[in-house]
Amino acid sequence: MYLGRVIGTVVSTSKNQDLVGMKLLIVEKLTERLEREGSTEIAVDSVGAGTGEIVIVSQGSSARYVFKNPTAPIDKAIVGIVDTVEVG
Repeated sequence: MYLGRVIGTVVSTSKNQDLVGMKLLIVEKLTERLEREGSTEIAVDSVGAGTGEIVIVSQGSSARYVFKNPTAPIDKAIVGIVDTVEVG
C-alpha cells in the first residue's frame, strides 16, 4: 500500500465488463511526508474519494479482492481517505 493524492478522473465508456459502474481516479504517489514522488497511476475507487484528497492505495491481487471479484482487471484500488499522517 502507499499514500497518494487524487489529481483527476478517467471516463471510459468502453471498458471491460468487470469495470462497468466503477469510478476510475488518477492518483499521484506521495512519500510519507506527503511530498510528490513523481509517478501517477489509475486506481479504482472503493471509498468515494475526490480530487485533492489524500488516499491509501492497495495494489496487486489484493486490490481485486476489495471488490469481491478476483478475476477483475484491477491492479490498484483506493481503500481509504486519509485524515492525518504523523511521521516520527
